[in-house]
Amino acid sequence: MRIIGIESSCDETGVAVYDDSLGLLSHALHTQIAMHAEYGGVVPELASRDHIRRVVPLIRLALEQAHTAPSELCAVAYTAGPGLIGALLTGAMGAAAYAHALGIPPVPVHHMEGHLLAPMLEDPHPELPFVALLISGGHTMLIKVEKPGSYVVLGQSVDDAAGEAFDKTAKLLGIPYPGGPGLEKLARDGDPKACAFPRPMIKNPGCDFSFAGLKTAVLNAVMGHKGGLSEQARRDIAAGFTAAVADTLCVKCARALKETGLSTLVVAGGVSANNDIRGALSDLMERRHGRAFFARREFCTDNGAMIAYAGMQRFKAGQIGTSAVKVFPRWDLSTLKPLQD
Repeated sequence: MRIIGIESSCDETGVAVYDDSLGLLSHALHTQIAMHAEYGGVVPELASRDHIRRVVPLIRLALEQAHTAPSELCAVAYTAGPGLIGALLTGAMGAAAYAHALGIPPVPVHHMEGHLLAPMLEDPHPELPFVALLISGGHTMLIKVEKPGSYVVLGQSVDDAAGEAFDKTAKLLGIPYPGGPGLEKLARDGDPKACAFPRPMIKNPGCDFSFAGLKTAVLNAVMGHKGGLSEQARRDIAAGFTAAVADTLCVKCARALKETGLSTLVVAGGVSANNDIRGALSDLMERRHGRAFFARREFCTDNGAMIAYAGMQRFKAGQIGTSAVKVFPRWDLSTLKPLQD
C-alpha cells in the first residue's frame, strides 16, 4: 500500500510518498524562509498563499520521484493540526480534493505525532516503548510512547517552548531569521560559562518546562552591555544560552526516564537539529547505558515524510477522515485514538 502525505502547518510545504513494504519512496519540500526573512518571522497570510501555489507542483514532483501513478495511492494523509489555521486549511482542502478525485480516503494526521514518529523512518529505528522529547518552535514535550497512537504526556512547556526561546535569543543577538542555525554557529566560539544563565524549573518536581525566564535572563545580559555587544560577548551569550537549554532538557529527560523505567530516548522536532543539544542528550543516554535516537536533520523540521508515515499507521488502523474539511489549530496529543494492534 502507498500513501501520499501533505504537510502545511506553518512555513514549509512538504509532500512525500510512503510504501508500507518499501518504506519512504520520495519527499519534496519547499521552505518559505526567504519569503518570511524580510519580516523577521512567519507572516500567516503570506504562508497560506504560498502553500496554495506549492501543493499541486509538489504532489506531482513527489509522485514522479517515487515512480508512482496516482491510481497506486490508497489514501491521502494531511496535517490537520496543530498549526496556523490558514496554512492548515490549505493543505487540508488540497488533500480532500485530491482524495475525492481519486476516490480514496483522506487521513487527518496530528502534526506532533508526525514529529514523534519521524525517527521510525530511520534504520535502525527505536524499539517500543520509549520516552520521546519533542522540541520545536511551538512545543516542548516529554511523552511516554507505549506504541504508536498510545501517548502519555509526562511534561510540557508552561510558557515559551525551547524553539521560541531560541528564536527570541537569536533576535536579541542580531541574528537574522531563522535564528537557530545562526545561533548554533555563533555559539561554537563562545564560552558557555561566561554567562550564569538559569536552568529553569530543574528543581521543581515533574517534567514540565519553562523557558520564559531564560529568555528574560538573555535580555538582561544583552542590556547589561551599555556600549553595545562585542563579538565575543555575542558568542558567549549564545553559548551560555545553548548550554542552559541543553542542561535543562537533560535534567528533565533523565527524570522522565527514571519515572518510566525506560532506557530509550527518541528526540524529534526542529530544535533537535542543534548539534550541541544532540551531543548533550547522546552523552546523557551513554551515561545511563541507554540509547538516543534522532530523526535525520532534514526530518527535524516540518516535512511530508513524517505525515505520510503517521498517516499510513492511521490508515492501516482504519482511522480515516471524511469529505468534510476540519482542521485544529490547537489539538491535544493525548486525545488521539490509540492504534489497533
